Amino acid sequence: MTETQSSVTTWGEQTFGPASTPDVLVARAAVEFDELMEAARAKDKDEVAHEMADVLIILYRVATIFGFDLNAAVDAKMRINRARKWAPKGDGTGSHIKE
Repeated sequence: MTETQSSVTTWGEQTFGPASTPDVLVARAAVEFDELMEAARAKDKDEVAHEMADVLIILYRVATIFGFDLNAAVDAKMRINRARKWAPKGDGTGSHIKE
């Protein structure tokens, strides 16, 4: 079975109950992101994958609360990103140049 935003959100609601507010989930995502940082620093590939999945699971739930498809939002944002001019910082990141 391939999971979808809908199946993940349904599981989350059934397992934990509805989120009292979206920011509760965002705060939980921050905790999971900290765990992802620890796994990345340890170069633990399996744990990195698990923690990235935990973050995405929570983000799916937040997106559902706000009534949009997260995968579609990524597609839309990438269209914006591809149209922008970027200034690389030399470390694998960068920022867009505001015109």
